[in-house]
Amino acid sequence: MATVEGRPAQYGVSLRQLRELMETRGAEGMAKINALGGPQELCKKLYTSPTDGLSGSKADLQHRREVFGSNLIPPKPPKTFLTLVWEALQDVTLIILEVAAVVSLGLSFYKPADDPNDADPAHLDEEEGHYQWIEGLAILISVIVVVIVTAFNDYTKERQFRGLQSRIEGEHKFAVIRGTEVKQVPISEIVVGDICQIKYGDLLPADGILLQSNDLKIDESSLTGESDHVKKGETFDPMVLSGTHVMEGSGKMLVTAVGVNSQAGIIFTLLGAAVDKQEKEIKQKKKEERKQQRKGTQRKSIPGEEEGVGGVGANHAPPDDNHAPPAADKPPPEPQHKKEKSVLQAKLTKLAIQIGYAGSTIAVLTVIILVIQFCVRTFAIEGKPWKATYINNLVKHLIIGVTVLVVAVPEGLPLAVTLSLAYSVKKMMKDNNLVRHLDACETMGNATAICSDKTGTLTTNRMTVVQSYICEKLCKVTPNYRDIPPPVADLIVQGVALNSAFTSRIMPSQDPTMPSMQVGNKTECALLGFVLALGQSYEAVRESHPEESFTRVYTFNSVRKSMSTVIPHNGGYRLYTKGASEIVLKKCAFIYGHEGRLEKFTRDMQERLVRQVIEPMACDGLRTISVAYRDFVPGKADINQVHVDQEPHWDDEDNIVNNLTCLCVVGIEDPVRPEVPEAIRKCQKAGITVRMVTGDNVNTARSIAMKCGILRPTDDFLVLEGKEFNRRIRDANGEVQQQLVDKVWPSLRVLARSSPTDKYTLVKGMIESKAFDTREVVAVTGDGTNDGPALKKADVGFAMGIAGTDVAKEASDIILTDDNFSSIVKAVMWGRNVYDSIAKFLQFQLTVNVVAVIVAFIGACAIQDSPLKAVQMLWVNLIMDTLASLALATEMPTPDLLQRKPYGRTKPLISRTMMKNILGQAIYQLFIIFMLLFVGDKMLNIPSGRYQPLGSEPTQHFTIIFNTFVMMTLFNEINARKIHGQRNVFEGLFTNPIFYSIWVGTALSQVVIIQFGGMAFSTAGLTIDQWLWCLFFGAGTLVWGQLVTTLPTRKIPKTLSWGRGQAGQECAPAPDYDNELDKKPRAGQILWIRGLTRLQTQVIGGELQERLIPVPYSKTSTDQAVRLFMGQNAVSLTSTVFMFFEFRLRFDFCVFWLFFIYFIICSNVNTVLFIYRYLYNTIRSVCFPLALGFHVRCLLVSVQRPMGLFIVTRASVQTRRCFFIWMFATSGHPQMHDRRTSCCTHSVACAVISCVTSIKG
Repeated sequence: MATVEGRPAQYGVSLRQLRELMETRGAEGMAKINALGGPQELCKKLYTSPTDGLSGSKADLQHRREVFGSNLIPPKPPKTFLTLVWEALQDVTLIILEVAAVVSLGLSFYKPADDPNDADPAHLDEEEGHYQWIEGLAILISVIVVVIVTAFNDYTKERQFRGLQSRIEGEHKFAVIRGTEVKQVPISEIVVGDICQIKYGDLLPADGILLQSNDLKIDESSLTGESDHVKKGETFDPMVLSGTHVMEGSGKMLVTAVGVNSQAGIIFTLLGAAVDKQEKEIKQKKKEERKQQRKGTQRKSIPGEEEGVGGVGANHAPPDDNHAPPAADKPPPEPQHKKEKSVLQAKLTKLAIQIGYAGSTIAVLTVIILVIQFCVRTFAIEGKPWKATYINNLVKHLIIGVTVLVVAVPEGLPLAVTLSLAYSVKKMMKDNNLVRHLDACETMGNATAICSDKTGTLTTNRMTVVQSYICEKLCKVTPNYRDIPPPVADLIVQGVALNSAFTSRIMPSQDPTMPSMQVGNKTECALLGFVLALGQSYEAVRESHPEESFTRVYTFNSVRKSMSTVIPHNGGYRLYTKGASEIVLKKCAFIYGHEGRLEKFTRDMQERLVRQVIEPMACDGLRTISVAYRDFVPGKADINQVHVDQEPHWDDEDNIVNNLTCLCVVGIEDPVRPEVPEAIRKCQKAGITVRMVTGDNVNTARSIAMKCGILRPTDDFLVLEGKEFNRRIRDANGEVQQQLVDKVWPSLRVLARSSPTDKYTLVKGMIESKAFDTREVVAVTGDGTNDGPALKKADVGFAMGIAGTDVAKEASDIILTDDNFSSIVKAVMWGRNVYDSIAKFLQFQLTVNVVAVIVAFIGACAIQDSPLKAVQMLWVNLIMDTLASLALATEMPTPDLLQRKPYGRTKPLISRTMMKNILGQAIYQLFIIFMLLFVGDKMLNIPSGRYQPLGSEPTQHFTIIFNTFVMMTLFNEINARKIHGQRNVFEGLFTNPIFYSIWVGTALSQVVIIQFGGMAFSTAGLTIDQWLWCLFFGAGTLVWGQLVTTLPTRKIPKTLSWGRGQAGQECAPAPDYDNELDKKPRAGQILWIRGLTRLQTQVIGGELQERLIPVPYSKTSTDQAVRLFMGQNAVSLTSTVFMFFEFRLRFDFCVFWLFFIYFIICSNVNTVLFIYRYLYNTIRSVCFPLALGFHVRCLLVSVQRPMGLFIVTRASVQTRRCFFIWMFATSGHPQMHDRRTSCCTHSVACAVISCVTSIKG
């Protein structure tokens, strides 16, 4: 017989039997276990020991993997590179470009017969015919390059994601008994036969049966869908399944199924097969729907048939019940990590839509104008008949339009986001931030608030007992064991040793100079260290009372805030309890007094103990823990004992854990981490508010908050307990009211004695609050199982990698591998760096977008061709999308990122500084390009490239334009690295080798394209002088950038807010001021004037019934407005001037657009001059006084006489002039209500305006 490690290789139970066993529950499961001989016999059949576990030898473990499988569920195979190429080819704009290029390529070889009536029968000479096919082929090659680059980036991204997932899985370890020792083993190495220790907060790694349990409750909702926690026990329901969460209690289990043979593995395997099958069915269904749609369209065109019978009915067939259950029966699935888009995602989505609309509009206009011009010139002016070769001209126009769309649409934006996030995530791992969800990285950069735990995050989580109160004696050093009355000392040692998780223990350090290691719960380790300091051994007590002998365990949770253990004792039972002092002391009826004398614990004694012992300890920042006990005896009972004739009803916890005898109160010190105060100061400088949410005593929490810097002695912030917090935020019915929460959270800094529910309520209230324009972006730290809801609700959830439970880690976005608050600050810095990287790329991309699109559009209008050819724009698109995103998305963060306020939810992605840079650089580049386009040939003494026939050779003229554009783009890429108005654009340039490598590589590629691109890129080789001109214009963007930086940013209007957060999801709705204005204003009411029409309506309607008093000019969050404060005496404004302005302005806009359309069609120089003169006169006569009158810092000042009103306007900084306009009021006195007086007043006002206009003119 074959053997393994001296035992038979054949197990006493098969894999099939174990799988069938784990499919049962409750009584049925117990029956099957008993049929196999019970848990102990099953351990023997699997050659394992319930107490010692497996031997841990490699041969034994490998044999078990071969027989029962390994604890791995193979992931779905990644998409192949060819699949990703095919997906990249599905882009609509690329498909249009491919089709157009193929048509162009085909037409280049099409040679129709000459028309004898044509005055110019040679449509294309022989030399041109040789070159026509090159452009079509070049476009196809460019598309292929773009597709391959996109597919490669997607392939790299998927590999990085899988590597991240492997890292996360590798970090997950579990407590397993092997060779009599408890070891932390990676979950992938767990095998059938292992004995695992399970505890509160664990995510079970395999299926198994319980060998021992203490008050164990499991959340099986991930497998069964049942939300109620299931009580488990070795005698009634011992089956525990992989993927379920331990919500309460502890125990030991025998692993019976792993990997694909576990219940979760079976489900995943079936789900994977079902998904593959469903994907095939969906594809087949889409094909059928397309066929039905085509049939429906044909039927719809039949006369007399009702609309929708064929088309709609065919397209919207009823769903298959097997695959698409009704929404009412099955709720929509929620994503596991986030229920909403992140802040950056929402802004980018909106920005991409805005750019897409603008690009599509201009692309369509470009094609339409080109086609109209071609048709008018060819058929109307030249009178030529239609020829088949003209299709090539139309296809060329289509290619130009589609290329404009390709350049305009920011398809490189997702790539930039992905690259930046992937780069940051990789670097963040070195800073102890294990990012589980990529979007959490950039969201952290927007964080405005952090709700942090205390223990382990702000403190070292290295706890020690530094004070004790035993038998009415307060000791600030460890007492001598002999000085404590023997019965009390023994009870304290036994109560601490037994009423603690056996996984908590003190291990000697490998380095003699270092303190001993604390393994398990740190509070319990502090108490165990106290026992060792007394000179006693807790391990000897545990050996005499193994866990299997315990009668009942009431494990610690956030509601109890205590732990109790019942053990057999002298024919009865003894209950040990430990927990928060104020909780345990309320349940105590007795206490050991001086010299161990038993006394009744009266209310006065409780209050005195709290006042004289517990509060001073808490004020020193100590956690106070009380230890107590109670005896259940079968015989005669003392005053602190209870007599029992039979086993008590242990489920009646309130009566069992009551009338306790207090043994001691200890003060546990958990020092503040030395780096935390500085980290919190950095957060405060960065505009992030740190709040402490802890379960500790309010005095302890306040003391730690003061030491950390969350609170300062001069601060007037709230420090609340959970009960008081709930009282303030709930109405009479006990419901949480958002308006009540809004009154509490802004000033709250410490929430003590809080439950996970309190933390969730606080986080939810802050996120949903609309009390301020800048919506809160909240980060939360958590380590407990019940912190899961708050971690999921938060914008970013941080779980503790060391002290955190598996459930908390599963609910989190980022895992702090060192449990240190300073790592959160690093996450903020990386998050802001991601946000800034995307903003840098946007600043660069939008400049290129604006310039390329306008050049193509104006070129099409002015010279019936685009100065930038399709292949050239595709090359620019490649620079802009792929290479620039890689260069700008890999910048390293700097400490300066923490010197500014967070962006928040509602601030536009494109700031006013960025808009200034984009518009400034676009103006410079457009000026240079149009100068080269219209006068560059004369300036450089080269042949003009304008009005070249189709298929002609490339010209140096247009090559210089293309090369200059690329040079300006490259140098502007250096400018784009700074988005906050910094002058030194070269700072940090050489610390990023990726950036300058890509920059140099792109420049060298441009040289090759210009000198050797030929017909493929529509370029002609340039001379040294011409190259120097291109470099001169390109480098000019750096000098121009300095001038743009000098311009004041405040002149840029806030209305240019592209990329603002989504109004529905992210932004607070703007107040409905219009509805408020429809109401008649009262005295003392603030009045919002949003424009001329609104003011005119108010004047005519007689709504201004009070005197106007000047107040400072201000703006709302959504619009510009002038604020007026209503006084006492009646005064109104005349409206004739404003009516005149408004009418004239509308008329001017109409005339301007009419002449602009005429200019596009005719391209007449005289028209341009006429428009210039007209606009000059318009600006001089109307727009200037209009700007003076209302749009430049208007301030209304009332005079003392009720019949008069001054309007004082301050001109712009450039003019340095002031104008005073006297306007008589028409309703100040009863005698002034006459219509003639009103007309006279209007006339005077108009005369004054005319005088001002004439003076300016």
